[in-house]
Amino acid sequence: MKKSLVIVTLLLIVCEISFAQIRNNRRRTNTSGQSEINYASPQEYEIAAITVEGADFLDKNALVSLSGLKVGDKIKIPSEEVSGAIKKLWKHGIIGDASVVLEKIENGRVFLIIRLAERPRLTKVYYEGINKTQEGELNDNINLVRGTILTDAKVKNIELGVKDYFIDKGFLNTTVNVTRRADSIVSNGVQLLVKVDKRTKVKIEKIAFDGNDNFTTNKLKRKMAKTNEKIRFRVFSQLANQIFDFKFSKVGDFVDSSRTVSGGQLQEFINDNIKLNFFKSAKYRKEDFEEDKKALIEFYNSKGFRDAVVVRDTLYNVGNDYIKIDIVVDEGKKYYFRNISWTGNFVHTDETLNSILAVEKGDVYDLEKVNRALSFNPKGADISGLYMDDGYLFFNVQPVEVGIVEDSIDIEMRVFEGTQATINKIIIKGNDRTSDHVILRELRTLPGQKFSRSDIIRTNQRLAQLGYFDPEQIGINPVPNPADGTVDIEYTLVEKPSDQIELSGGWGGAFGFVGTLGLTFNNFSLRNIPNFDKWRPLPIGDGQRLSIRAQANGRQFQSYTFSFSEPWFGGKKPNSFSISLNQSVQRTFNFDGGVDSVGRPIVLRRTRQNEFNATLKLKSASIGYGRQLEWPDNYFVLSHALTFTNYELNNWIPGSLGFTDGNSNSITFNTTLARNSIDNPLFPRSGSSLSLLLSLTPPHSLWRDVADDAPNAEKFKWVEYHKWMFDSKYYITLAGNLVLESRAHFGFIGSYKRDAEIGPFERFELGGDGLAGQNFILGTDIIGMRGYENNTITPPGYGLNRTQATVDQIEGGIVYNKYSMELRYPITTGAAATIFAYVFGEAGNNWNTFEEFNPFDAYRSAGVGARIFMPAFGLIGINWGYGFDTLPGRTEPSGPQFQFTIGQQIR
Repeated sequence: MKKSLVIVTLLLIVCEISFAQIRNNRRRTNTSGQSEINYASPQEYEIAAITVEGADFLDKNALVSLSGLKVGDKIKIPSEEVSGAIKKLWKHGIIGDASVVLEKIENGRVFLIIRLAERPRLTKVYYEGINKTQEGELNDNINLVRGTILTDAKVKNIELGVKDYFIDKGFLNTTVNVTRRADSIVSNGVQLLVKVDKRTKVKIEKIAFDGNDNFTTNKLKRKMAKTNEKIRFRVFSQLANQIFDFKFSKVGDFVDSSRTVSGGQLQEFINDNIKLNFFKSAKYRKEDFEEDKKALIEFYNSKGFRDAVVVRDTLYNVGNDYIKIDIVVDEGKKYYFRNISWTGNFVHTDETLNSILAVEKGDVYDLEKVNRALSFNPKGADISGLYMDDGYLFFNVQPVEVGIVEDSIDIEMRVFEGTQATINKIIIKGNDRTSDHVILRELRTLPGQKFSRSDIIRTNQRLAQLGYFDPEQIGINPVPNPADGTVDIEYTLVEKPSDQIELSGGWGGAFGFVGTLGLTFNNFSLRNIPNFDKWRPLPIGDGQRLSIRAQANGRQFQSYTFSFSEPWFGGKKPNSFSISLNQSVQRTFNFDGGVDSVGRPIVLRRTRQNEFNATLKLKSASIGYGRQLEWPDNYFVLSHALTFTNYELNNWIPGSLGFTDGNSNSITFNTTLARNSIDNPLFPRSGSSLSLLLSLTPPHSLWRDVADDAPNAEKFKWVEYHKWMFDSKYYITLAGNLVLESRAHFGFIGSYKRDAEIGPFERFELGGDGLAGQNFILGTDIIGMRGYENNTITPPGYGLNRTQATVDQIEGGIVYNKYSMELRYPITTGAAATIFAYVFGEAGNNWNTFEEFNPFDAYRSAGVGARIFMPAFGLIGINWGYGFDTLPGRTEPSGPQFQFTIGQQIR
């Protein structure tokens, strides 16, 4: 018992000693500060290590750097440095949660752990309620990229961005709902589902103005080109009431008992109402509305209201997807020009500059008009052009308001003339197919010359007219060097295919199906024929034109044409040289077998063995030479051609040419004076094209002794005539891309003697698509006129079944005229294709004698159409025209006609 008590006592003593040692060790450890931190008394420690936990996709070293903590730095714990590190990580928005944990403290050194949770990343976006095009535009606009870190703010911005996108397009009532769902494949990935309900586009019910004391509401609405009310048919009743309320007093005036309204005022009322929005959309687009507000202020400024502002605009929902817009304007005071003075001008006097400025004291203050006259005036001269055409590239003028007295403003024109700039270098880029010398010879800007803005414009036109480059992408960049007074000019070009393959078939009237195969190389090079490395697939690059064309439908009709032209013959001057060869044969059946022994006509029968018994052959060769003129200006070209043509008739159809058997020969000298200033040969927007052609044959009748009663075959053995052709085209841009083309054409054939007969060749046939049809090998000029059948507008009385037909019975007229107008709008003008639509109106006629000629006696038509130009196939057109008038021998108007055209129609 005693022994047991002693053993227990010893065990208790040993346990007490052990626990005392543990408590002492703990106290010694705590004094080193491993885990217990005294927040009342922060201690400074050295950072021994920093570990990042929870970063599976982010770079851990980068996260440590973003926190601002570095190993070896001394920090106090606790302190703002630790909480600041967390704030820095949050600031970048790439993590969702973050904390800094103390792992341990040893000997005044602290081990830190940065624990964080990464934000989810975008893996895919799904849309509902919109099309693929809109999806692509939204992804670009909102910048939704796979891997984007998604925050709540980012998701909200996506929702607002989608909504704003559709609001800008007029869908003001669009609702957007964005939901998130975890990606089952990508860890930490999130997919977004964007549900869009666009609803219908909002339309404008009414636009109201307030504060417009000087202009009517309708006047201001007309200045808003893209923001329009819905069409109100009550406008027509208003117009009717306006007209019928007046009594017609005299031409141009309407009068009632209380007032007199001029025809101009009535026209203004019509413009303000009918033209206001009859052809315009009433859909609302925010971007368009902002542009129209600027246009509104520009209109006010042009009328002298320089202080005019839009105070506010308010949109109201009025139900059924319609809104009302209230616009409050502050017009301010109307101002006028008073004194205009010039400073810094030494080259030109004040009087010269004022004459170009064309602003008089007392004129309505219009700074936009002044700026046009100073910088660039497309409708007339401007002061910048005056200086820059004389080399003053560094010229600058600033209009400064120097005084305002009541409603009058004084303007001081501060001119910096600078020195005259000389062209230093010409840089050409982008001509992958065309040789440099072909481009350089078209330039009006050459090294060593004075800089000239008009030469730059002219060069742009010449490059566009070549047809080798996309005219919409021709870039001209003057690079001035003020230090030495020189300028480098850089031309940037985009080549487009210019060669054409014509592979087509069509119905050729009496011929049936006619097939055509043609190859035209518009940038050919004879010089590069031996250089196979420049064949693509034929030698190209020197601007020559080679054309080969064949048409046939078997034995009945065949035609072969070859032509070659060199626009710079000799290589030094723009003198053109051309040659062309043609051979054609036309076979048909002549049912006229003459008369029998008692004078009765014999009608032949056509059999398989006797399919053709009438033949007309044509052979021609032509050589031409032309040169560019410098007077009256360098848009003029004078060209000459000498042509020999032989016609061989064998049992030909009586009446059509005046004889049935024999040969006719024609030697023709052609002279053409032409001026072409159009800006783009495929879709002109400005400029004009004028051409006067004179064709002369030798006056064979002076030395040929042919009796008046001689057979026609003898009379027309040598063709004799003089022929005059005038063609004009004029282009003007009405608004935006809307272009008006106006054309006028006239042709006349005469004889050298007053009583001499005019032969059957080179006459005019009018009507149809302008393609030659069945008479093109006869040397006949085929003039197209839509809305009428081919070649139907021809003087009556020809084509009789008479072997010895008189001149009055020969096909075709000797004088014609034609007028045409087209209102064109481009659908696309890219390098791959140029497509434009148009409406047209035409009028024309054809006469057999000059005494019958009456330019106002014309057959009329109107219609719509479209043309498409593809480099490989050329220009193709389709027209629907309606002929309003009745042709001779018919009982009703021509009516609707569908017609196709191939190639550029001259007339």
